Order: sequence, then structure tokens, then C-alpha cells
Amino acid sequence: MITYFVVQSFSVQKKGAITADPPMQAASAAQAQRTAERLSLHKPAVFAFSRSGDPATGEYEPATILCSFGDLPDGVEDALAA
Repeated sequence: MITYFVVQSFSVQKKGAITADPPMQAASAAQAQRTAERLSLHKPAVFAFSRSGDPATGEYEPATILCSFGDLPDGVEDALAA
């Protein structure tokens, strides 16, 4: 079992659409939270999450949101639970 820590931020495009930026992997939950907080100063929405599982079998537990800032786009939390 391995745990991944990820920070996902979002940007506003020219016509006002919000799009996901490339996700960033972090070394720990604390680092993910610090990175998310720092990005939240200039991004409309950011969240950090962890996900544990077995890469060999592809079986993963639902993601756990560590922190979030701003208004996350619709469906983000549902997608993490899948």
C-alpha cells in the first residue's frame, strides 16, 4: 500500500472558464497543505488530497481531501470519491 499526496489548482481562462492545472505531487500531507495554501493566494480554487492504494493491483481507496481553498468546480469531490 502506498499513499500519494497531490495538489490540484485551477486557473481562470480568458473567457472566464475555470480549468484544471497540471496536478502536483507532494512528499507529505504537510507539504501538500503548504503548497495548496501558497497557491491559493493567486488561484481561484486549490485543494490537496491523499489517496492510498496498491499500484500493482490498481485498487485504491477513495481520496481524502486534506484542505481546500476557493470554490471548487462542480463534480470535483464526487470524482475523488470514485
